[in-house]
Amino acid sequence: MPQNKNALLRYRTIDRCLRNTGRRWTLQDLVDACSDALYEYEGKQEMVSVRTVQLDIQMMRSDRLGYEAPIEVYERKYYRYSDPDYSINTRPLSEHDIAVLNRTIDLLRQFDEFDRFHEMADVVSRLQDKILTAAGNRGPIVDFERNPNLKGIEHLNPLYDAIASQTTVSVSYKSFNARAPRQYILFPYLLREYRNRWFLFGSRAGDMKLFNLALDRIVGFHRCPEIAYRENPDFGQDFFNDIIGVTKYPGLRKETVTILADSRQAGYIITKPLHASQRVVKTDIGDGSTTFEMDVVINPELITQLLGFGDGIRVTAPQSLADEMHDIYSRGAALYDNPQ
Repeated sequence: MPQNKNALLRYRTIDRCLRNTGRRWTLQDLVDACSDALYEYEGKQEMVSVRTVQLDIQMMRSDRLGYEAPIEVYERKYYRYSDPDYSINTRPLSEHDIAVLNRTIDLLRQFDEFDRFHEMADVVSRLQDKILTAAGNRGPIVDFERNPNLKGIEHLNPLYDAIASQTTVSVSYKSFNARAPRQYILFPYLLREYRNRWFLFGSRAGDMKLFNLALDRIVGFHRCPEIAYRENPDFGQDFFNDIIGVTKYPGLRKETVTILADSRQAGYIITKPLHASQRVVKTDIGDGSTTFEMDVVINPELITQLLGFGDGIRVTAPQSLADEMHDIYSRGAALYDNPQ
């Protein structure tokens, strides 16, 4: 890749000059053309040096950028392409270019839930056709976890637009335990995915209380442009720094959670930390168990993750969390001790 946009501008300028076969180009002519282009596009009056253009020609001749430009000197003074039909803009894609584009397309196609992707889907499809023709067909290499049958996914794009335009919305929301939907007037701030579910974060008009609503529980919503949109200073870029998942109740503060993991689970927890603040406190050489600490808000997502390790871990602090884990396991064991 060119080191910077000025280098790319010079390559294109040199290419444009050498494709103009109606004129003979000296090295100084190319220097002047590059200096003029730099002034035209960047407003810089600096003169490009002769040495810089010489290095540019050498780079264009090489295969480092994939150009391999057939630049030759004739009459010991003038520069031209030995192939008059050559241009760096018509150079076929290299194998490296094809590989990079394929990886990019694979990633782009994971975002097809957004209309923003559909606007460019035709371009991506045509580009992929060209690449597959050149490189041969194959299956995807990267595949994100997705659930195309997820309820509420139809709200994703309209809510995205409401957030982007900073428009207040009225949301009809029915939680799992509610008998009837409730209506919320919200200032929407963010859409966040967690474990293949989407959540809307916003503040309730009136008291500015922060809410997160699962999209699969949203019955419907409409815009309320007549209600002035408001930001919430408590919802910033660091809002999620001290939580796992999406739940953060008002007034809760992070605590230091300590867990003891046996040798089976310690490796998993080390290689895939539960939270960015996670740290190893102690490792027992004898049985391979490891003590971890992390500074997080205790919420349902944290408890769910801890329960996923089964009998491979034990919460040792805070005591309130240890007691809650004990109660959950006791109730679970009772289901098996007294099957109905």
